Amino acid sequence: MAKIKRKRPTRDEFELEEIGNTLVEANDEKSEVILDVWEKGPVQGNIIKMDSRTRLIHIEKDSNVTKVPFMDIMKVSVL
Repeated sequence: MAKIKRKRPTRDEFELEEIGNTLVEANDEKSEVILDVWEKGPVQGNIIKMDSRTRLIHIEKDSNVTKVPFMDIMKVSVL
């Protein structure tokens, strides 16, 4: 039996721009963030790199780095 792959929820341009602006602001201010990541749940930490080539956001928490694809971010909360 074939595994059914769930499709990522769609977001309009405004939502994507709002997420991007919040990430840039949090990065500039060195603020801690909580990212609600599709199919993975929350990721918390500080943004250490925003790679425009790979479209990955690098989040560090307790010396562990998690790379989150921008398109998988559903919501950003700044702490």
